[in-house]
Amino acid sequence: MRAILGSQARLRWVHLLLGGALLMPYYLLATVLLSFALAPGTGLLGTAVFQLSALLVAVPLAALSALLFPLVRPLEATAARALTAPDGELATGPADTWGERTRPALYFTLHVLLGGIVSGMALAGPPGAVALIALPLTGHGDTLRAMPWAHWAQGPWLTLLAPLSGLALLALLIAAPWAAGTVLARCAPRLLGPSAADRLAEAEHRAHQLALRNRLARELHDSVGHALSAVLLQASAARTVLDSDPAFAREALAAIEQTTRNAVGELDTVLGLLREDGPASAAPAPTLAELDGLLARTRAAGSTVTLTTTGRPLDRLPPVVSREAYRIVQEGLGNALRHAGPVPVELRIDMDDDNLEVTVRNPLTPGPGHRRQGGGRGLAGIAERATLLRGSSTAGQRDDTWQLTVHLPLKGTTR
Repeated sequence: MRAILGSQARLRWVHLLLGGALLMPYYLLATVLLSFALAPGTGLLGTAVFQLSALLVAVPLAALSALLFPLVRPLEATAARALTAPDGELATGPADTWGERTRPALYFTLHVLLGGIVSGMALAGPPGAVALIALPLTGHGDTLRAMPWAHWAQGPWLTLLAPLSGLALLALLIAAPWAAGTVLARCAPRLLGPSAADRLAEAEHRAHQLALRNRLARELHDSVGHALSAVLLQASAARTVLDSDPAFAREALAAIEQTTRNAVGELDTVLGLLREDGPASAAPAPTLAELDGLLARTRAAGSTVTLTTTGRPLDRLPPVVSREAYRIVQEGLGNALRHAGPVPVELRIDMDDDNLEVTVRNPLTPGPGHRRQGGGRGLAGIAERATLLRGSSTAGQRDDTWQLTVHLPLKGTTR
């Protein structure tokens, strides 16, 4: 009884009445068209035949209109989602191609057909059921017996069968909307669900969002992570010599100020990628042309960085390679600061017309007073950056040093 008369069944009944309302314009148009071809029948049977003919003409007209309007799918999906609670995913956008419009048009046709039938039963059924139940008491048995199909309405049959028929009609008025609503709810996911093209577009959108999230994670890790590591070492050094060497402490504090200012600028650039109402940021991402500033901040943290370059100048690299290479160098130096502390670091950048190779090497033994920190996602981010540029990266122990090597191709990369 809950399934037939519960709140969900009532919502589906409303959905069917909506289908009946949507059918009315087509039904009236079909009535006008048929009036030119057929004369409306006389009597109860003739009227029923004419109305049935109008219904058979109205349904194809509804199907044709649904094929012509791509917004039928989101409109029907919204109504079905709110009223029928389908067990499946429904599409949200319009059907753009003719092939995609076929299934929503079929659902719309089924909706208006079942809705029209249920609406007609809701209008004519209750009075008929009440009349049948009360027929033995009203004295209209002669009228019933005059019907050509009512030869059974004789004697006790009138007293027994008429009320039973009325009760059966009431039961049908309750069961028909439940059955029709169930059919629509089960058909909705198949006929209003996303097509293969919709699913592919959604998968591409999710992949794009995931790639953007990964990019933001890499940028935040490499830029802010390096700055925090440098600031940590500079603050530790300043605290250690604050009383014995105030001049060095002032230099360390100045380095902290400059490092923090640069980190705030890079953070604004990265967070600008999240803005949807304008360009990512007015400040461009740093490139290898700004490597001197990065090395100065790393040296201010206590590390001795030795730079060796071969091949073309750093400012002649393709912009995208130069930006990614800067982040790779930044993360390599940041790893040395985080895990080894203020130790000598060798940075080598080799370039030719076809390839760029970046090598960062530092001792495995942590510097004095530095406690080695746990691993993070820096190496994974470096590998992702290299893979996006069709390159490769390796990292690991070489004798008593830790070495990071990244190989990036230059051909075919211009942006």
